[in-house]
Amino acid sequence: MRFPKLAFFFLFVVCLVVYLTYVKRHYDDLKLPVSDQLPQHRMDTHKQSTSAEVVSENFQYGIMFDAGSTGTRIHIFKFQVEPNEAPKLAHETFKAIKPGLSAYADDPEKCKEGLLELLNVAKETVPETLWNSSPVMLRATAGLRLLPGEKATILLDKVREVFSDSLFLYRPDSVSIMDGTDEGMSAWITINFLLGGLHGTETPTVGMLDLGGGSTQITFALQEEKTIQTLPIDYVTSFQMFNISHTIYSHSYLGLGLMSARLAVLGGIEAQPLAGPQELVSPCLAPDYSGQWEHAEVLYTVKGQKAGEPIYESCLTKVEKMIYKHVRKIEGVKDMDFYAFSYYYDKAVDLGLVDEDTGGTVRVSDYIEGAKKVCNNMSAGGIKESPFLCLDLTYISVLLQELDFPPDKELKLARQINNVETSWALGATFHCIESLHKHGTC
Repeated sequence: MRFPKLAFFFLFVVCLVVYLTYVKRHYDDLKLPVSDQLPQHRMDTHKQSTSAEVVSENFQYGIMFDAGSTGTRIHIFKFQVEPNEAPKLAHETFKAIKPGLSAYADDPEKCKEGLLELLNVAKETVPETLWNSSPVMLRATAGLRLLPGEKATILLDKVREVFSDSLFLYRPDSVSIMDGTDEGMSAWITINFLLGGLHGTETPTVGMLDLGGGSTQITFALQEEKTIQTLPIDYVTSFQMFNISHTIYSHSYLGLGLMSARLAVLGGIEAQPLAGPQELVSPCLAPDYSGQWEHAEVLYTVKGQKAGEPIYESCLTKVEKMIYKHVRKIEGVKDMDFYAFSYYYDKAVDLGLVDEDTGGTVRVSDYIEGAKKVCNNMSAGGIKESPFLCLDLTYISVLLQELDFPPDKELKLARQINNVETSWALGATFHCIESLHKHGTC
């Protein structure tokens, strides 16, 4: 049987197509591991390596332990670093534990457990490849300042022992007790970094006022050389940050924090309990008030004077006498923007001058008028739930004027700037990282 020519031609074409398809597939199978799969695999590996390098080069971590009197807090700051630019804060991780480090003064070994707990938070936050380039630091404040020197030293040595085994970047001088001036300077760095005043732009720096329980700080940048030359050398600090030099005035007035000042105005002496059943009697309290108040683990019995002199005027005289010649006026502060924190903020909230969550702006005169109103209301038998508010507001208003802030001076109050807490921890971390890069010490 003979095939038609057309059918034979069709069969030939089909066979040729099948053969060519087989050859191409076989050739591609041999070629694929070399030409496609391996280059693709190398490209992915290269991308991963580049990504790791970007993390390493573009991000810097700093780990700061804040060892306060009531607890220990860890701040893990992640900074984005670009060439020829000031770092940007990319993220903050925070955790706090109680009690404070000073609670272990009689059993220092027990402090290790809490420190290791917080270090584990850091290890979960910082990429392992960056541990040895991420400095770990601890700054102790009021709690350790009040301990006898030997007990404080032993506790800090325990911290150094834990940190030295942490695998993070550690230097023995990264663990220390802060004095009030360092605290003020670090808080100033925090505020001005968050506001952009340290970035080499046209943004001016702002001053910082902090009113704690035991001390109060004022810190601001100095501009005039003649002013710098008139100041005590201990009050002036010069440093470089982000390749810009700063000269700042920073001073801490120990004993002029709100709680210490309250005790002094009432007539008590710091850390000295009253002998027997004696009472502290003050014109700054309502005439019919009697109660107890605890300060620095000492319980005081306090009561108001009998009705007579107007409360505000009598209290004002007491406060002015207590603070007289204890505060130094500095020329130029009235012309500079200032942020105020801690009890400045809290008492403005008590008066309803600012929102508790968002803060706001107040004038010095707001504290003055608030003190008059509260004190006069107490004379009429009001404000039993806040027995010390008259005294506190009178003290704040006098303190600000003694620092040379006029009644019409505006102060900004904030707990956060750009959603970041305005504590000293961020500024201290910055300063330490800069010092490590330049001098190898913190």
